[in-house]
Amino acid sequence: MGVMELTWRSFIPSCSKGIDEEPAAKKTKKVVTKQSSFNRLAMLDLSNPSTTLSEDISVSLAGSNLHAFTQAELKVITQSYSSSNFLGEGGFGRVHKGFVDDKLRPGLTAQPVAVKVLDLEGLQGHREWLTEVIFLGQLRHPNLVKLIGYCCEEEHRCLVYEYMPRGSLENQLFRRYSVSLPWTTRMKIAFGAAKGLEFLHEAEKPVIYRDFKASNILLDSDYSAKLSDFGLAKDGPEGDDTHVSTRVMGTQGYAAPEYIMTGHLTAMSDVYSFGVVLLELLTGRRSVDKNRPQREQNLVEWARPMLNDSRKLPRIMDPRLEGQYSESGARKAAALAYQCLSHRPKQRPTMSTVVNILEPLQQCDDIPIGTFVYIVPVECDTSMEDMKESDTKKEAKKERSRHKSHQRHHIRSPRSPNPNGLNSPLHNRDRGA
Repeated sequence: MGVMELTWRSFIPSCSKGIDEEPAAKKTKKVVTKQSSFNRLAMLDLSNPSTTLSEDISVSLAGSNLHAFTQAELKVITQSYSSSNFLGEGGFGRVHKGFVDDKLRPGLTAQPVAVKVLDLEGLQGHREWLTEVIFLGQLRHPNLVKLIGYCCEEEHRCLVYEYMPRGSLENQLFRRYSVSLPWTTRMKIAFGAAKGLEFLHEAEKPVIYRDFKASNILLDSDYSAKLSDFGLAKDGPEGDDTHVSTRVMGTQGYAAPEYIMTGHLTAMSDVYSFGVVLLELLTGRRSVDKNRPQREQNLVEWARPMLNDSRKLPRIMDPRLEGQYSESGARKAAALAYQCLSHRPKQRPTMSTVVNILEPLQQCDDIPIGTFVYIVPVECDTSMEDMKESDTKKEAKKERSRHKSHQRHHIRSPRSPNPNGLNSPLHNRDRGA
């Protein structure tokens, strides 16, 4: 499903009245129409939102199946934001688990949900909240988290998503004292996340995600990956424009170098960030880890030189995999990460190419099998003679064990009689002493 034909002006008409489009003749090649419309949103008085905004959202997204919840309803859904339902906290605010009843709204299926509450003093604000409502209200794909509804009531800003039981990739990959993600699961997650980015880039109206990282990849019960948190997403360049010029935002360690230096945002910026996450999946290391030695703190700088060397690749593979990964698959995934992390954006592959490379890596037949104990079943072809011989050896072993037990007993009590009426050599030596 492509992006709906919905502009910022049509989305919030009452707030954009009196703001004229810049005449086409005055535009230069590098000025992006979509970016200008996004700047108009920043001119709104977001600190005193009115009920008109909520009404405009409801009208503009009438066909998106989004539900407008009240704060009273969200308190019921989350049991008054109970601490027992607390899931985590990010730059946007706190996230609580809840449950919606199918009687709450017509057409709303009973299901567990995740309610994200905007922290008015946090890193993100109303602008990012509105951006997420707009993009996820228009976009639907199996690898994008589903936005069920929102709350826009007085100062309250909340988002209601489908609940993802496995949490984020960050928690699954880096959580201490947990079972390591198997190789096939890691490739499944990479493939799903890549398909999510491919959908955004290839949409009728392309979208640049801008904040692709492990904490924004959520996992369902089958470890299927879904992209979340669209607060920093941007419409891609249009027409002859090659990029979107914007202030640099994102997360350290994931942002593309050319974007950091120039503020020029392209789809290739997302490809670089994908390369970082793929490298995290291969190595089991964070993109930036200040607890490691100086030369290993930046994952890309440390690992990228070894990605194209099959002899050095085992040095950077996650030791928690214990060697149980496909060597051919690891080489292909490493080569792909190397391309995605190129300092030259034009040398990076498109997300469609990334998806095509990762798809065959879902099925690898060269993964070593771990150590295990195999008990031969009775139905096997072992001969009766072998089985009898084995039983005889077991009985002899038991007899020797009993004999040694008696010997230890006699050492402790040298004068006690041998129960069999015989003197053991050790007992004789004891008495002679």
